[in-house]
Amino acid sequence: MPSASPSILVVRFSSIGDLILTTPLLRALRGRHPSARISVVVREDMADVLRHNPRISELITWRRGTSLLPLARQLRAQEWTHRLDLHGSLRTFLLRQLVGGDWGGYEKHRARRRRLIRSGGQRGGFLGAVADRYFEAAKGLDVVSDGRPAEVFTSRVDEDAAAAFLATHQLGQARGLLAVSPGAAHFTKRWPTEYWVALVKLLTEQNDVVVLGGPGDRDVALAIAAAGGDRAVSAAGAFTIMGTAALLKRVRVVAAGDTGVLHLATAVGTPVVGLYGPTVEQFGFFPYHAHAAVLQRDLPCRPCSAHGGPTCPLGHHHCLREILPTAVAAAMATPPR
Repeated sequence: MPSASPSILVVRFSSIGDLILTTPLLRALRGRHPSARISVVVREDMADVLRHNPRISELITWRRGTSLLPLARQLRAQEWTHRLDLHGSLRTFLLRQLVGGDWGGYEKHRARRRRLIRSGGQRGGFLGAVADRYFEAAKGLDVVSDGRPAEVFTSRVDEDAAAAFLATHQLGQARGLLAVSPGAAHFTKRWPTEYWVALVKLLTEQNDVVVLGGPGDRDVALAIAAAGGDRAVSAAGAFTIMGTAALLKRVRVVAAGDTGVLHLATAVGTPVVGLYGPTVEQFGFFPYHAHAAVLQRDLPCRPCSAHGGPTCPLGHHHCLREILPTAVAAAMATPPR
């Protein structure tokens, strides 16, 4: 049986979506062990995702590009009853060796993912939702998933900034407010820009639209927002991660690819229309217990990679190009519940 008040170390450095998907486990740990010390190690630039999470006792940050040795010394100097590696990378393997002690991890199914890719999704089976697989690392802590969505917590500052932005641009006052998120880390996960432009033209016939994204999405977001005239505006690069979450809480539905923004929306309870191309449900990254509709094409070349890539291996990008703006607009007209 676990200690009455365990001291739990959780390591997950990044990325936005992966961190969000740890929150069902963090919620379960706090519910089962209300007096536990739960410390989470996260990359410094991703820390806002968990900063206001009340399930966590302590947030420990590591700056990307710096040595792991100071972090390892800090962790090694403390007593932990349980150490959970929710990243499973070479970096966290090294950290585990430096910190010492027994660690729990989860199965990433790399070989089965490769079989899924090589077989066009025919062999390898469903790997399980990633949020559920994280629970494998917590064996011995007597926790199970409660079947509820992931969660994030915004601050009053985030909420006020989002409200002020929308008021300044007079969006969502007399008409419904929708959001689109065109960005993605990898090209093959990006719906074509001209499709986003066409979608915004359709949506702004009856609704207001906010275009979301990070600093790297500014130019494309401005071009997409321009298609909606004064009924659309770009917020790309204007908000922190949690500022974007606060904006998402105010929209009726968002269209997004297989990215962190999709999981951010589900974590604040906003319905999502997800556009999935190179990745498939078997990998376990579909919206988790959320109000969501996924648009995808059943093609023999899917999946072509586990995380997306710089180019379509076959040169046509049919997986996303065959999802038309009219279909996305129709899906957004009746938000999934």
